[in-house]
Amino acid sequence: MPKAAKTKSTKTTTRSGLDSAIWSVCDILRRSNCAGALQYVPELTWILFLRILDETEDVEARNAKAVGVDFKPSLSKPYRWRDWAAPEAVERKRMEESTSNAFYDFVNKKLIPHLKGLKNRPNATPRQKVMSEIMSSVDRTRVDTQRNLLDVLDKIHEISLDTVDDTHVFTLSQIYEGLLLKMGEKGNDGGQFFTPREVIRAVVEIVAPKVGETVCDPCCGTGGFLAQAYEFMRGSLGDSATGDQIETLKHRTFYGREKENLVYPIALANLVLHGIDEPHLWHGNTLTREEIYGGLYQNAPGQFDVIVINPPFGGKEGADAQTRFSFKSRATEVLFLQDVIETLKPGGRCAIVLPEGILFQTNQDAFVKTKRRLLDTCDLWCVLSLPGGVFTATGAGVKTNVLFFRLFVVSA
Repeated sequence: MPKAAKTKSTKTTTRSGLDSAIWSVCDILRRSNCAGALQYVPELTWILFLRILDETEDVEARNAKAVGVDFKPSLSKPYRWRDWAAPEAVERKRMEESTSNAFYDFVNKKLIPHLKGLKNRPNATPRQKVMSEIMSSVDRTRVDTQRNLLDVLDKIHEISLDTVDDTHVFTLSQIYEGLLLKMGEKGNDGGQFFTPREVIRAVVEIVAPKVGETVCDPCCGTGGFLAQAYEFMRGSLGDSATGDQIETLKHRTFYGREKENLVYPIALANLVLHGIDEPHLWHGNTLTREEIYGGLYQNAPGQFDVIVINPPFGGKEGADAQTRFSFKSRATEVLFLQDVIETLKPGGRCAIVLPEGILFQTNQDAFVKTKRRLLDTCDLWCVLSLPGGVFTATGAGVKTNVLFFRLFVVSA
């Protein structure tokens, strides 16, 4: 088999640049076994995760060595990206030059089973457990041939921490959003609404979570709010951060829920790559509490200091989703607002994106009573009207507001 062509490092420093790079990978996947996004987004997630993880842990290892601290990598040879996937990897070249499908067999029969089994190893690290969950639905690569798989890896290798501008690109969530926009152009159903990065940053800065507080997003999507909260909290510590503070941030701070099978592993990957070693994400329906997987959410608190959320709105829920709530409604925005009030700690702070209509609608009893509960139990100190069209690019043209409030502390 001919050797893969060497790839040059391509600068992907803008949103359009990263979208273009990923769409070129999708072109390869479409000529393979991955006809639609439901197939190639999960494939992109675990491959890109391993690529960025390798770079991330290389940086962490060097930083640990500089201060004389031991570092335990999540993966060892030959399962690191640099060993099997990088174009210059010795092991990759050896497999390419041997039997026709040696590389392909390695990925399917050794690499993937190894990654899936990490959580079962004695003394598995939190990051290893998350990695196994990211791989939980991957039994083999969806790419149909070794040649196509090698081409995908070469393209993904061009995406590097050094070539992504982190001031406005969230690597994994950015990729998924770009794919949804492309699908939307062809009249397909994107399936999720995503919050613009500028809104996420502004909301987190206003709520200003502090180290030692718990932060939750009950509809976390690809994890944008939680990732930005981590960046904000880590930045607020500056150079004076203690080991205990960093440990708290990485292991005992961030919680979330996500319903979509497609999005849940993307959120896990995104948060780990942002530096959160233990993202406590629950997989299931937030409103019904119907669980798909709760292994990473064990021992989570029942209430949180800070909640930041952009829930799906405009959808309709059945009777099973309404049973937990005092005020019954099929409107998801009304149910999510009740859920947030119930899961916020006394004195806790919340920012929630809601359609503007919820503020003025009076023809449904649940709308009126939910708003009354909000005003009776919380200090609603700001209603921020977002410009029209903020969510148009992702398929939602509805006018929205961000509600900021604090739950009252009731005296004994």
